Amino acid sequence: QVQLVESGGGLVQAGGSLRLSCAASGRTFSNYAMGWFRQAPGKEREFVASMDWSGTNTYYADSVKGRFTISRDNAKNTAYLQMNSLKPEDTAVYYCAADRDGSYYLIPLDEYDYWGQGTQVTVSS
Repeated sequence: QVQLVESGGGLVQAGGSLRLSCAASGRTFSNYAMGWFRQAPGKEREFVASMDWSGTNTYYADSVKGRFTISRDNAKNTAYLQMNSLKPEDTAVYYCAADRDGSYYLIPLDEYDYWGQGTQVTVSS
């Protein structure tokens, strides 16, 4: 069983930046596709960004494109989400997810194999 643990969330003013981390257990992290999702109170969980096993192929939701950057360090078994120019509407619990097929970075939420517990991001105006 793969475990994912998010960190780096917190309170930030609009226009500021945060970097989220997702630490994965096991030694097969380099084989996984990774995704970031978020969920605000009263809303469904939504896609934010994803990448294939290498981090070379990436995809972003229109709402974050140009502001957020997804990346990974396979030697550290860690995925990242750099968030710049944050807006109040970015406020949510952010989750990382992994899929055992490293090429599957364009898949829907319910097809990911593993999920973290989430980290809270709050953006004030």
